[in-house]
Amino acid sequence: MRRLYLQVYVAFVGILLLFGMLMIGAWHLVPSASGEQQALESAAALAAELLGPPLSPEAQRTLLRRVAAPANLDLTLWSAEGEALAQAGAALPFPGRERRQSAWLHGRGGPMRALRLADGRWLVARHRHGPARYRGVGLLLVFLLLALAVAIGAYPVARRLTRRLERLRAGVEGLAGGDLRARVPVEGRDEVADLARSFNRAAERIEALVGAQRTLLAGASHELRTPLTRIRMALELDAPDPARRARLEADIAELDALIGELLLASRLQSAPVVEPGEDVDLLGLAAEEAARAGAAVDGRPAAVRGDARLLRRLVRNLIENGRRHGGGTPVEVSVAPEGGRVHLRVCDRGPGVAPAERERIFDAFYRAPGAAADEGAGLGLALVRQIARRHGGDTRHESREGGGSCFVVDLPASAVTAPSRGASPD
Repeated sequence: MRRLYLQVYVAFVGILLLFGMLMIGAWHLVPSASGEQQALESAAALAAELLGPPLSPEAQRTLLRRVAAPANLDLTLWSAEGEALAQAGAALPFPGRERRQSAWLHGRGGPMRALRLADGRWLVARHRHGPARYRGVGLLLVFLLLALAVAIGAYPVARRLTRRLERLRAGVEGLAGGDLRARVPVEGRDEVADLARSFNRAAERIEALVGAQRTLLAGASHELRTPLTRIRMALELDAPDPARRARLEADIAELDALIGELLLASRLQSAPVVEPGEDVDLLGLAAEEAARAGAAVDGRPAAVRGDARLLRRLVRNLIENGRRHGGGTPVEVSVAPEGGRVHLRVCDRGPGVAPAERERIFDAFYRAPGAAADEGAGLGLALVRQIARRHGGDTRHESREGGGSCFVVDLPASAVTAPSRGASPD
């Protein structure tokens, strides 16, 4: 039982049922109310007094019937040795040879009064089963009606409490899914309401912090492009020697690419879910990027729905990563539709990735130990994973048989049968 409201509701009903069973058990085991006990004791004492002198068996039976009928009793007369001498109504048990004085006995049919006569005989009396049974049925009926009333009244209470918890859970899941505006209504004045207020305050704080970080990142990235433009213009106007010029242009291009990746990462964080977009021929797009980078490509046509520019960046980053870390080996690209999914694989024959690093390489700005300074800032694969997840997929690293690495991107296939061509390069 996974629903909290059902657990609370069943707990209410279970406690009530347990209480009812205890009450019924106590009614059967504990002597009746004092008034009823006194009435039973008086009737038994009267019968014992009439049975004082020994009588014939027939006279004893007649006497017991005369006393039992108006008082609605079961009466049984026992000898001191445990022999039944006479009875009226249902047979009642012998008190036992070890008893030496009158006592109350308890049994299934209710409390019994055992009176020891002067000559050692025992008279055992009890109210008749009929009225006791009817009284038990009435008690059970009252209990069932009470249980039904409590069950009906407890359900909305339990459901209202857990419904607020479900709304709180939905807000937490929304925040975890990237919706920084997720809030939950504050209802009531209890602990659940306090928890909702705390969640809303935490969500507001997180939204403010993330918004400030994104604003700072976007502003810094835009501001960095202004001095880059001035440096590029200065190079055009004041040309240094060709070798120095080439180094400066390479540095500028790398910094410009880093700024572009920072801006793209900021946009992806702001909108982690892709819009409906268009149908993109992933094989055609991969072929264009492979031709630009000199990589080999094969596979079958497959369409995915999404943003063609982002998908192009995904393929480009994977091919560039293979060229940079493949040790000069050819980069191979393949596209394969399978079971409503499209698998993009970009492989190389480089040194590969250690098992402990296969998830960390997708973290932003992560660089493997010993990486050279010209191996990038560590944003390329992080963007690949962000773009894949934004399109409803994911990416992973696999070891390649014979050595090397394969990066596999798994994306949902589009419903179209004739995939369209990708957009032109951005």
